[in-house]
Amino acid sequence: MAFDPLALPPLWTADLPGIGGRLKQEPEDFEVEEIPAYEPSGQGGYLYLWVEKRGLGSEFFIRQLAQRLRLGATEVGLAGLKDRQAVTRQWVSVPATAESRLAQLDGDGIRVLAVSRHGNKLRTGHLRGNRFRILVRDVGPAATPRADAIIQRLRQLGLPNFYGPQRFGQGGATVERGLAILRGERPAGKERPFLRKLALSAAQASLFNHYLSRRLRDGLLRQLLDGDVAAQGPVGGLFLVDDVPREQARFEAREIVSAGPMFGRKTFPAAREAARREAEVLADAGLTPASLTGHGRLLPGTRRHNLVYVDDLVASEELEGLRLCFTLPAGSYATVLLRELMKNAEADRELSGTEKNEGISCMAAELG
Repeated sequence: MAFDPLALPPLWTADLPGIGGRLKQEPEDFEVEEIPAYEPSGQGGYLYLWVEKRGLGSEFFIRQLAQRLRLGATEVGLAGLKDRQAVTRQWVSVPATAESRLAQLDGDGIRVLAVSRHGNKLRTGHLRGNRFRILVRDVGPAATPRADAIIQRLRQLGLPNFYGPQRFGQGGATVERGLAILRGERPAGKERPFLRKLALSAAQASLFNHYLSRRLRDGLLRQLLDGDVAAQGPVGGLFLVDDVPREQARFEAREIVSAGPMFGRKTFPAAREAARREAEVLADAGLTPASLTGHGRLLPGTRRHNLVYVDDLVASEELEGLRLCFTLPAGSYATVLLRELMKNAEADRELSGTEKNEGISCMAAELG
């Protein structure tokens, strides 16, 4: 299987017809509500603002908050980035010294819904997930039964945890830069450390997508391999699969899930058959284990769940189309799920990078 960092991932439900339709005709068609990792304590030196924004990209949103509160942009804390063409609700942290200027925030797409306090600044990755309410307009006449069949499959077997194109930069420029760094084709001093880390992170994500695509293609998405790395529960520790029949039974019971490589110098190593397959992923991309060294803390490496479960995924008919409601953990992409359901050019455009932001953090922590 040839490595293409910008290739659309294979469909898990390719045998089931899609519902078609169109996305994001109005901001209200795409609602995202953040699920925080913790609630503010009510005390401390930071204001936590539960904010609704409409039709604003994350970078512009941050600039507006900073400008209206007379703060530097780096003083505004977010747990994750959110779509521009959407209505989103999320926590934002600012220094408590801005409290007297909060009245200046509301207006032009921004509304403060609640205010609290906490002892630390909100940082990227401080969230458990996101709740989505998405209206798919102009669906076909058989949309409801088609959606029901796909939803039943996804609720039973899970959703492949592919990265969306938001991770790869506009037109794939970020991931191409990251792969060039790993191949030694781009000197270390070419960009600032933050941009270098972003590029390397995109390269990691593209390698994970290739790994997961190979696994899906070979019928191994729900089959454990000898030497696989698995995770216990949603946030449990990692371990090697030595007894495949025993661990496969735990996998089927959803006690554990296989975890694919986010390649780096400290990635929990697989063994035996699983290690061989992961080495082939690197080789497909023209890389070796040595390619992962020499990047210091910019490429530590980790593991990512191969599947996420969407037990609350439901669809309901509305006059304008079909409303989808579901929850995804931090780091998982709504666009991947939408493509499974829609299966049309609209969904492919959404997943191929036309929209740059998603209701998740583009640098969210994986399984540290």
